[in-house]
Parts: sequence; structure tokens; C-alpha cells
Amino acid sequence: MTDTALEAAALGLRYGRRGADRWALRDCSFRLPTGRVCAVVGPNGAGKSTLLALAAGLLPPTEGTVTALATTPAAARPRVGFVAQAKPLYPQLTIADTLAMGADLNPGRWDTATATRIVAGGDLDPTARVRTLSGGQRTRVALALALGKRPELLLLDEPMADLDPLARHELMGALMSQAAGHGTTIVMSSHVVAELEGSCDHLLLLGAGQVRLAGEIDDLLAAHRRVQGPASTALDTHQIVESRTTGRQLTALLRPTGPLPGALTGAPPTLEELVLAYLRSPQAPGTTPAAPGKAAA
Repeated sequence: MTDTALEAAALGLRYGRRGADRWALRDCSFRLPTGRVCAVVGPNGAGKSTLLALAAGLLPPTEGTVTALATTPAAARPRVGFVAQAKPLYPQLTIADTLAMGADLNPGRWDTATATRIVAGGDLDPTARVRTLSGGQRTRVALALALGKRPELLLLDEPMADLDPLARHELMGALMSQAAGHGTTIVMSSHVVAELEGSCDHLLLLGAGQVRLAGEIDDLLAAHRRVQGPASTALDTHQIVESRTTGRQLTALLRPTGPLPGALTGAPPTLEELVLAYLRSPQAPGTTPAAPGKAAA
């Protein structure tokens, strides 16, 4: 057993011809402990899908390393589940055939009850062919395959994007049950930060192909303050993520480096406030990624 589910050191992926400066991901370093539910967030083009594909062993890195469950992604594949954003499935197979294929490909690990329960929750006909399913129904089948594998590490790229709110709530509950019941580490990218706040305990925020924030969500929130006060208040001794002045009122999100001026009032931000502040301020300094083998700040 290992206490590290996923680790990257100076990880990078370059597209195009050699020498072309087109990096989807570069100098990406972090460590994710086992048993966490990790939110991967960032703007379009930040490298989220690339990172998950590298972790799943579907792409070879241009530079640096990534390990899954303390080994290479290829060696870890029997213990890793991955649902890509496109939810690729064999269109000519029925749902029942798809689950039977999952059982055949994962002997000794396959959890028929879990896979069947996920499919049944959508009131799907097992004899229906995948090509006849809606996007949300295909998502349900893809998640049934991934959870039926009973993975130690589950990688999900925008898994809830095409689900209605009720199905999203139900399947998020199934994921949390998997994490709690089997100790599964879940890494999930999403644009809907609000739906991650009550479910995830670890954050990986990417921007321009690099890690900007990494660590336990509670620690990151406690390290920041959203403050208000007179516009004349000096903040230059603190790390400012973003600030704005409206009339005589100053509002800012910052990482305090000491006592705050007495004229300010504030509290820790919500996860959504923290993420949006960093997305709106790409120039703001983030956390320093941890060295391999060390916990992230």
C-alpha cells in the first residue's frame, strides 16, 4: 500500500513539432495523498484534461514524471478507473453487453452489484444499444463501468457536465459512497465549483498549464481572507490575490503575511470565492508546488 495516490514532478506535455513552444502542461508538480476527493479546476485550456490523460497513461509526457499508486500509469492501470470527457463507449453494444465486457476485462475486481445499481438508477433498458442513449445516459453507463471496476484511483474528466441536476446529485452521492466505503481516491475536473465544495477535500487549481494552488481545501481556505475596509487601507505587506475599490470601500482577497490592519473586517472565503479570485487574477502568486515526496502546502 502507498500513501500517495498521484504524484507529478516537473511534468510537461508539448504538442506540435519539436521546438514548437506549444505546451498543454509544463513544470507541473504536486502530490495527492490517498483517500482524497480532489477537485481539478481551471479555465479552458489550463491543462486539466491533459493532466488526467497523462495520469491514466493515455499520453506519454514530454518531460518530467507522473506516478499513479506509486508506480507508472501503465502498471497501475488495472487499479485505476478513468472516464474521459467524451465518455467513449462501443456504440453497437447494448448496456448489458457493455457491463459484461467490463466484467470480462476486470476478473477478480468486478463489482456487479455496483455497476448494475448505477445503471438501474437511470431507469435504463439493459437491452438498449449505446448508440441510442442520450449524453447523460452514456455518462451513467461510463460511470457504471468505472465504478464496477472498483478502482483504487478514479479519474473523472468533467463527469457531470451533461447530467440533469437530479442525476448529478444522485451520482455524486454514489461517488462519495465509493470514496467512503472503499477508500477510493477520486480526482475530478469540473467547471461547476459550487457542486465540488461539499464533496471534495483537496484542490488542484491549474492555470496556463501550471499548478497555481494545491493542497487540502480547509488549509487553503484558512490561509486566505476576504476583507473589506476603507479604500485608503494599505495592503502592500500581504500577498494580494485580487482587490477592487468602489467609492471609499476596498474589497480584497489576500494571503495574510502578518496581522491585518485594524480597519479591515473579513473572514475565510468560500471555495468558489477562492477559485474565482485566482481565475480572475492569473498574475497573482499561488502556492509553491511541493517537492516530490512532500505534502503540498
